[in-house]
Amino acid sequence: MSLTSIAGRFFRPRQKELERHIDHAEEMQGEVLRYLLNRAEGTEYGRNHLFGAMKGYEDFVRNVPVNTYEELKSDIDRMRHGERDVLWPGQVTWFAKSSGTTNDKSKFIPVSREGLQNIHYQGGKDVVALYLRNHPASRIFDGKSLILGGSHSPNYNLHGSLVGDLSAILIENINPLANLARVPKKSTALLSDFEVKRDRIAQETMGKNVTTLSGVPSWMLSVLVRVLELSGKQRLEEVWPNLEVFWHGGIAFTPYRRQYEQLITSPHMHYMETYNASEGFFGIQSDPADKSMLLMLDYGVFYEFIPMDEYGTDNPTVIPISGVEIGRNYAMLISTSCGLWRYLIGDTVQFTSVNPYKFIITGRTKYFINAFGEELIMDNAEKALAYACEQTGAEVREYTAAPVYMDADAKCRHQWLVEFAKEPADLQEFSDLLDRKLQEINSDYEAKRSHDITLQPLELIKARPGLFDDWLKSKGKLGGQHKVPRLGNSRKNIEELLAMNK
Repeated sequence: MSLTSIAGRFFRPRQKELERHIDHAEEMQGEVLRYLLNRAEGTEYGRNHLFGAMKGYEDFVRNVPVNTYEELKSDIDRMRHGERDVLWPGQVTWFAKSSGTTNDKSKFIPVSREGLQNIHYQGGKDVVALYLRNHPASRIFDGKSLILGGSHSPNYNLHGSLVGDLSAILIENINPLANLARVPKKSTALLSDFEVKRDRIAQETMGKNVTTLSGVPSWMLSVLVRVLELSGKQRLEEVWPNLEVFWHGGIAFTPYRRQYEQLITSPHMHYMETYNASEGFFGIQSDPADKSMLLMLDYGVFYEFIPMDEYGTDNPTVIPISGVEIGRNYAMLISTSCGLWRYLIGDTVQFTSVNPYKFIITGRTKYFINAFGEELIMDNAEKALAYACEQTGAEVREYTAAPVYMDADAKCRHQWLVEFAKEPADLQEFSDLLDRKLQEINSDYEAKRSHDITLQPLELIKARPGLFDDWLKSKGKLGGQHKVPRLGNSRKNIEELLAMNK
């Protein structure tokens, strides 16, 4: 009997519990809200917002405002300095460093002990539970898990308090028994220099029986390429013959899928998407045949949603899970057992099912282009790029896009800077296909492109190899959970990249 078949028994009760997501979603969310309010009623935030007197969701909406990081920043900073019972009971000692806001280079997301266990680690356990349910012949526990992590550092020099990538906080606090099943060694996983880390990971893992991968697709791809370079092999299954699954998240997998399928040609390889962020673990791809993810409803996260066509208005509609509609684009709000209250996480989602609640990530509230009323979102961009790649055989490694508001000839257009892993034979053909597909899937973009009056055809600029990594490195953001901003109305990022594209 394999180790996986033995370990699999421990996941069967949870596999049964997860069936509640089909018929008891609203009930589970009600339980989560009551738990959060009861636990936090004695905190400063709970007292100020009358948590103890709340009878239900209507009271919660009436007394608690919608928050961005700016509204909670001063409270979080007090928590970072060691104050207790501010947003969550007790002292929070871990803070996940995330990409910054308009006014700050970084955000610091509190990670409480409850949040660590009943959100982040529970999400990891459920990924395994759902994978084993879908693949009963799996042998994942008969080998090692290659898990990419970031780095951490002391928080204001407070004893035992850390700030850093969420992945580093998870590795630092993981059950010691779990370390027996993962690679690389902890000291390597927590290195801050990604280029040094990549080499050490490759060297440490080549001789191991790696069965699973877990991490951000872009950074994992860089590690896998290095493994092949050092091993002299052509395909990853020659290095790790029992590799069977990549649990990926953080960024869209679509632009990278073809490159992974070229590196890993085994018919037994599986890919499973997760939605895990610094703020929480929210979704898992529960069905291999369905690219949407199951919204995880019993983790200590209470969800609300703002329709994107009302986002940014003075009094937008805010609805709980029971009010969402299939096919509509929403900004997501969360209240969590880490002390985030009605917090705008910055991601946008669209539901594909409400029984159970399943969704896709469509982008970021700040990562879209709407310079001329075209409402171009990341989901549009990913689909159009995938189509252009499919038609031309190209492979995209990284990209960003921004509007050109008016050039010397009074022409307006979108400017795309694309780094190819495999360049198309004809860049103009790729550009034309991308532009036509965007018009096909986005009626607003199509209207603005009509007769080239408002918008001219998009401009495609080829990026030199390594440009985006060099840009991230110049900002101290190479590796970890850092991502390239895909779309934006501002030209700041693309201008910096263009200046380095030499």
